[in-house]
Amino acid sequence: MRPGYEISVFLDVIERGSFAAVAETMGLTPPGVSKIVSRLEDHLGVKLLQRSTRRLALTPEGEIYAARAREIVAALAEAEAEVTAGRSRPRGLIRVSTGSAFAKLRLARWLPEFAARYPEIAVDLSVTDRRVDLAAEGIDLAIRVGPLSESSLVGRRLGEVRRVIAASPDYLARQGTPRQPQDLLQHNCLLLSGFARLAKWPFVIKGRRVALPVGGSLTSDNAECLYELALGGAGIVRLGDFLGEEALADGRLLPLFETSHDPEPRPITLLTPPALKRLPRLRAFMDFLLEKQRG
Repeated sequence: MRPGYEISVFLDVIERGSFAAVAETMGLTPPGVSKIVSRLEDHLGVKLLQRSTRRLALTPEGEIYAARAREIVAALAEAEAEVTAGRSRPRGLIRVSTGSAFAKLRLARWLPEFAARYPEIAVDLSVTDRRVDLAAEGIDLAIRVGPLSESSLVGRRLGEVRRVIAASPDYLARQGTPRQPQDLLQHNCLLLSGFARLAKWPFVIKGRRVALPVGGSLTSDNAECLYELALGGAGIVRLGDFLGEEALADGRLLPLFETSHDPEPRPITLLTPPALKRLPRLRAFMDFLLEKQRG
């Protein structure tokens, strides 16, 4: 038995979601791929996958094994990269997770230059405003805004984001301009769903910090969607300054509460599992992002 071979097939099955997809790339039949995974399960004495006619799902044991197996494969890739670093340019696949705003306003503009500079590095970009589990979802690098909780991950600070409260001139003309924070209770505030703390907008009132609970008829799990709703006059939004910078500069959005709102400066951080931090392709990508962010 070649455990490394079975492990790589097992991880490919998880990544692609079916035996058939892996079989096609390997020149095997789906039952043949299933047998390879079964050999690994027999070796371990546990079931790693729940099989049904519609889908494959990891068992609890499979989730644990997959996370550790990814770390081992990553460590082997790092070792290979170190011993061959002097012979070739960085190459391989990087799986990146980031929020929608940063993806559109930063990465989408920067990646063509990165691709031209490093043609042998492929980037698989996953765009979501939810927090992802890097190990469980096979992510090599996450770009996070805000405080960090995953102590096992290695972080490099990329920059900072400050929040701004704003609305379109059309909305303010129709609904009036709020003058005091409490006036927001009478307005339609656009909120990001899935983050309860973001439904309380912070202000400094008479020297005291106050988190004001706001609400409205429109919520979304996508920050860019809220931005577009605000541009369309649907309500008042609180967003990261880099998302609203162009609209604020040209007057499509007008800032509110500039003296009383707490912008809550938050770090933008590059996060990666420790086993991957020295991969040449990942180092090249992080160094590139830092170069572009610094201008």
